[in-house]
Amino acid sequence: MLNFIWIFFFLSAFATAAFKLLVLGDTQVFSELMNAMFSLAKTAFEISLGLSGVLALWLGLMKIGEHSGFIDLLTKALNPLFNRLMPEIPKDHPALGAMAMNIAANMLGLDNAATPMGIKAMQEMQSLNPHPYKASDAQILFLVINTSSVTLFPVTIFAYRAQLGAANPTDVFIPILIATYMSTLTGLLAVAAVQKINLLDKVVLSYLGGITALVGGLLAYFSGLDQAEMLKQSALVSHVILFGLVVSFITAAALKGLNAYELFVEGAKHGFQTAITIIPYLVAMLVAFGVFRASGALELITDSVRLLINVAGIDNRFIDGLPTALMKPFSGSGARAMMIDTMQTRGADSFAGRLASVVQGSTETTFYVLAVYFGAVNIKQIRHAAACGIVADLGGMIAAILVTYWFFG
Repeated sequence: MLNFIWIFFFLSAFATAAFKLLVLGDTQVFSELMNAMFSLAKTAFEISLGLSGVLALWLGLMKIGEHSGFIDLLTKALNPLFNRLMPEIPKDHPALGAMAMNIAANMLGLDNAATPMGIKAMQEMQSLNPHPYKASDAQILFLVINTSSVTLFPVTIFAYRAQLGAANPTDVFIPILIATYMSTLTGLLAVAAVQKINLLDKVVLSYLGGITALVGGLLAYFSGLDQAEMLKQSALVSHVILFGLVVSFITAAALKGLNAYELFVEGAKHGFQTAITIIPYLVAMLVAFGVFRASGALELITDSVRLLINVAGIDNRFIDGLPTALMKPFSGSGARAMMIDTMQTRGADSFAGRLASVVQGSTETTFYVLAVYFGAVNIKQIRHAAACGIVADLGGMIAAILVTYWFFG
């Protein structure tokens, strides 16, 4: 899919530029394409290297959180819920622990730890699957929860916003938390409707009720403030929560007799390595999307959508964030490139820049997760997994647009 999208950007850019040259007489369009290629290749390299310090900081803190027992705590907390949502998995089965650790790692933004644990969970569930080539109900539910991706620490989004000049890189934290909650809830409701899961079970209701009450409390609190005060208060709450979690990680590590400093250094070493690793991917996608935009193809699409929105009498500012939203289900690196491009062209603190950031943090990459997790256990029949994953993505995207208007509109 990513290969198809990448080729599409270049071919569409060439076709659009050729039309502008041959029909409209625009002799500068191919010069603009080449300038976009070279300038964005340089930009991608500079952004990647600039991320080193921020990534080192957060990856070091995440390493402390990983070893301080936070994941184990979340595992124990989530197991009763999984026992009700996936009754076909025996109590205390290894699959439950692997699932909980995967979700906990996702919450902390530990992508490198989350994916292996997700594959492990799929393999454990596959051992219980009576039809090895067909996805089980439990496997589908787990995949949809993964694609909706509840994240407490959207580390990379903060890092990119900081690198691209955001005055307050974490001001999107509360909006992302609300959007990703709505994405997960939408996905759970979709799967429950298909699989006839009893969401009225006392344990399930207590979990959903507690989380919903927390998010609802945030909504109720912020809805009573004017926009200027809401931005001020949300920034304060974001900073208190994030720094509070950091202090909790360090305190827990100290109580367990761990060397928090050495853990931080060990994790921080991966910051530079991670920054170097993403260079070729970022160059590939930023250049491809850059020529697509420079050719006028993106403007043609967005202007067409904007015209329809204007006819309907709806505010059209969200259209500038649509490239990230439309790319997200198919490619994480592609969506990241769209987000960066939006923040570069519109500004990190613009409405479009913030919307792209919230959209990026609201869901995971559905088709990538589906391919990796189901491919790892050789599942051919995915049943309703993709449909429910897309429903979760749609719920997250709509929530991201609405909450961005609410906070920053």
